[in-house]
Amino acid sequence: MKKVSILHTGGTLSSKVDYKTGGVVAKYTDKDILSMFPELREIVKIKSRLIRNMSSDDMNFKHYNLLAKEIFKELKNSDGVIITHGTDTMHYSAAALSFILEGLDKPILLVGAQRSSDRGSSDAGLNLICAAQFIKNSDFFGVGICMHEGMSDENCLILPAVKTRKLHSSRRDAFKVVNDSAIARVNRYGKVEFLNYTKREKGKLELKLINEKLKVGLIKSRPNMFATELKIYEKYDGLILEGTGLGHFPITKIDNFTSENKRTFDEIKKITKKIPVVMTTQCLFGRVNMNVYSPGRELIKIGVLGNQLDMLPEVAYVKLAWLLSNHKKEVRELIGENLRGEINHRIKDEFL
Repeated sequence: MKKVSILHTGGTLSSKVDYKTGGVVAKYTDKDILSMFPELREIVKIKSRLIRNMSSDDMNFKHYNLLAKEIFKELKNSDGVIITHGTDTMHYSAAALSFILEGLDKPILLVGAQRSSDRGSSDAGLNLICAAQFIKNSDFFGVGICMHEGMSDENCLILPAVKTRKLHSSRRDAFKVVNDSAIARVNRYGKVEFLNYTKREKGKLELKLINEKLKVGLIKSRPNMFATELKIYEKYDGLILEGTGLGHFPITKIDNFTSENKRTFDEIKKITKKIPVVMTTQCLFGRVNMNVYSPGRELIKIGVLGNQLDMLPEVAYVKLAWLLSNHKKEVRELIGENLRGEINHRIKDEFL
């Protein structure tokens, strides 16, 4: 049997109803979870440890580094690692681990649940079982996310860590791939169907951690913005702009109602002289293209990066922090390089 380590960080999968408050809280221990899903031990040889029991909303760079270090330890004596994790920021953690664990040659799967494990309708069991079956019955290596494919308990999908986003607040199939395809489909009995997996060469595993003192911002464009909202980022180390459409921000003065837009443009210009500023788009599909409209061209002129990229804003946020930590002198060049599958230089026809 393959040896698999399960590292628990909390979230809904580790939660149950607290009858004092009426709310759901992370309370189950690693031993509790294994006792609820004993069939896991029939699939792989399990080693289970509790790292944290927390909501994923409370995670930060320190937790990413801690988790990466614990994974690094476990990989010395295991064939793969499953991480139980809250769903709300699971795609941030998946991206962070993809960058931090350079040269990864074994599978790391993040698994969450949309409904707590004490509920009859919980998706926790199938997600864990499918993750274990996938590690047992495949030669995949890298970081992925294992969650329900649909609302029924038929299959789970293995989703790419840097192209996946939570798109629904409560559905079992909340996680979807953006501008790409799922890696594989797997069921509880161990049937694995690869859908989109190109095996890369294995490397030498290295830990390249994120500087925990970094300040990286992520600000969303919207109508009625004020330049003062951006001013705080002058003291940050990097900034992600989540623009509208092809990568737009309200920066053009067209009448006496839009004087603030000129001030917003001037503030972005000031910031780009101090730190890397990267444009992404609020649109789920497609890519940034600041060449199409004049305001976009003006943003390129003042040094805003990210043109022609299809990175998710959350992934760009994590990647920028990682680059500032490990490749500070090359940030402006490497932000546009496809390092972990986060950028599609050609988007498949079904996503155009």
